[in-house]
Amino acid sequence: MNKPSPSLPPGSHDAGARVPLTLRRGVSTFGIGVIGFMAANLVPFMIIALVDQHDLTPTEAGTVMTACLLSTAISCLLTSRLSAGGGRYGVARAGLLLAAAGFGVAALVPSTPIAIAGIVLGGLGGGGSISASGAALAALRNPNRMSGISSLSNRAIVTVVLALIPLLGTGMVSAFGLLAILALLFLGTTAWMPKALTVSRKVTFDAGTTPSSVRERPAPSLKITIAGFSLLACFGLWALGEDSLWAVAGSMGADQAGIGDQEIGLMLSASTAGGLLFGAAASYAGDRLGRTVPLVVLLLLGGSLKLASGLAADPTWYIVIIIAWNTVYALAFMYVVSVAVALDVRGVWSAALSGTYLIGSAFSPLFGTFIAETLGYVPLTTILAAFSFLLLVPFVVISRIAVQAEKDAVAAALAATEPQLNQAAIV
Repeated sequence: MNKPSPSLPPGSHDAGARVPLTLRRGVSTFGIGVIGFMAANLVPFMIIALVDQHDLTPTEAGTVMTACLLSTAISCLLTSRLSAGGGRYGVARAGLLLAAAGFGVAALVPSTPIAIAGIVLGGLGGGGSISASGAALAALRNPNRMSGISSLSNRAIVTVVLALIPLLGTGMVSAFGLLAILALLFLGTTAWMPKALTVSRKVTFDAGTTPSSVRERPAPSLKITIAGFSLLACFGLWALGEDSLWAVAGSMGADQAGIGDQEIGLMLSASTAGGLLFGAAASYAGDRLGRTVPLVVLLLLGGSLKLASGLAADPTWYIVIIIAWNTVYALAFMYVVSVAVALDVRGVWSAALSGTYLIGSAFSPLFGTFIAETLGYVPLTTILAAFSFLLLVPFVVISRIAVQAEKDAVAAALAATEPQLNQAAIV
């Protein structure tokens, strides 16, 4: 008699049976998620386009983009439950269609009210694409590696688009039209996303099994639910703390360290490159480094670098600090996403996570500039560093809960397939 291997049968879709990454699954899951985040990355160009072609003031244009990001966040949160279940494909298709229609109208219609309405509508669609992609991410094996690849895909595509827009000329057609085209392109890939995995108290029977040989799969516990909602709240606050520094990084560098526009552009480009490089390393490492310890190190390092940025008066040191901080920020983002993915294989928390992030991100320019103008840069960076240090404790607790949830999901899947494996061994 051969001893059965403690693994799941090929093609299994049980609670702990995350599926492997394939080219189609990767293109769909990662690409659709990028569409939702693209508007946030293109905000500087979109504001310029609104000011130049619709005669809005910078404040008015910024308000329009804040409304866009808030609509994205709200849409992401409202559709997260659907995306975690059988409605994933419908949410993705509807979201991409809305994004294409809204941003397409903004790109082509010269009427300012219609363009603004299109931008907000496009933001709603982007929330659906983020929700569906985040939920699908939880169905892929190795949460650490998948969240890393997702972040790398986002940065790589955004880098290409950011390079294309200036070449095409910064305007409504390039800033919003490219996003509409991308949404249409990825619309045809929605069926490639991994299907939703189920976690319920329903007991199912396969051929050759009896009620006594099938173990009941527990539904998510109250502890997991509390951890999930806590993670969403903490991530929103963390986003506010991180993106507030990003919002004033250029002006603070100019006022405090005397760096010019070209140096600011180099600093931002190098920050993206640093995130790509170290993100690739983290993706390759996968689960080998664990999840909790790297997150602790990154939050401590990120907080320290934020403090240092408020004290740096030398241009070179300031640029180095901001590049290092943004690289650490990108890595920490990846690990928090992996915690959300590990909490629930259905993607309930990873689907909603980006929504809470975008809420914090949408208010960060107002928060950062207000504190800087009222109190100064050093008090601002001190407050922002405190975000990292204070949020460290709940992040660590939630990460440990996620580790146990991941182990429980795998154990439940193995228990559910044990009768089939024993039958195969006997035969």
